[in-house]
Amino acid sequence: MISNQILQNTIDGLKGITRVDLSVIDTEGKVLATTFPDADNYINPAMAFIESPADSQVIQGCQFFKVFDDHQLEYVLLANGDSDDVYMVGKIAGFQIQNLLVAYKERFDKDNFIKNLLLDNLLLVDIYNRAKKLHIETEVRRVVFIVETNREKDGNELEKVRSVFGGKSKDFVTAVDEKNIIVVKELAENESYEDLDKTAEVILNLFKADGTSNVYIAYGTVVGEIKEVSRSYKEARMALDVGKIFFEEKNIIAYSTLGIGRLIYQLPIPLCKMFIKEIFDGKSPDDFDEETLTTINKFFENSLNVSETSRQLYIHRNTLVYRLDKLQKSTGLDLRVFEDAITFKIALMVVKYMKYMETLDY
Repeated sequence: MISNQILQNTIDGLKGITRVDLSVIDTEGKVLATTFPDADNYINPAMAFIESPADSQVIQGCQFFKVFDDHQLEYVLLANGDSDDVYMVGKIAGFQIQNLLVAYKERFDKDNFIKNLLLDNLLLVDIYNRAKKLHIETEVRRVVFIVETNREKDGNELEKVRSVFGGKSKDFVTAVDEKNIIVVKELAENESYEDLDKTAEVILNLFKADGTSNVYIAYGTVVGEIKEVSRSYKEARMALDVGKIFFEEKNIIAYSTLGIGRLIYQLPIPLCKMFIKEIFDGKSPDDFDEETLTTINKFFENSLNVSETSRQLYIHRNTLVYRLDKLQKSTGLDLRVFEDAITFKIALMVVKYMKYMETLDY
């Protein structure tokens, strides 16, 4: 349950204070952490010590201690030396590791609860009963972040994200699959969506500093009760997908900013194909040349303003009007008319969505 790195850091710290070498061996005879090089020489004595009824013993000039987790033997701890002072250090080290086991077990229980909560695996009555037992507040403001790292986690990503939240017990950092890290963050009454963007920026910059690319962060809406946390999680998942389709230039996306993309994402593909066929008469926006697509996109960016679009494209106003007239002849849609512009914009987004879904099928 406790990682070898945590065990190593613990005994390194204790050695730094006491100058006593320590080692931790599991019940299968594997050295998990050590501060001295010849710990392997004590594996056989440790296995024999496991079978003995004693909780502590001096063997080959070394103090041996049993470390239990709820009456179950978990580790054998070695303190190098046979003096009373070394015995005391060994007892302190054993006590420290035992407390770590308790703390990690509590976090594991909470972690399981949060995972099941996110995945809707709990009945409503179970949510409130388990939350009460685990001392988790049920009626506070929370939001769910998803951090996609695009690589299999080796454990460091989770700890990296946890470091952002300073080990706050009220925030939960976990993972329900190999790709995504989930943060369930408790919010103060005055925290706004602007603050959530800042939190996402902090997480993103943490990965950028380590040279990690292709990190995407999405978050759902703020909920007020623990039973609604799964809704915020589903919103964050949708935001992650919709963001990749329609906002590929963004690394951070909020569910509340998805706009019409959220609706298009929920359309069945056959309906999308039918819509495109009706709008473009069997053609596709992909058939337009680069100049036409650039003109269309710039025209939309400038809220259908002909003068501003022609200025930004460095072309004469009449040239832009000519291009729009040409587009109208080929599609039957005049982008200078608001209703036609909306239809065209939605059609472009639908095609983008269809292309994205095709890549997932391969």
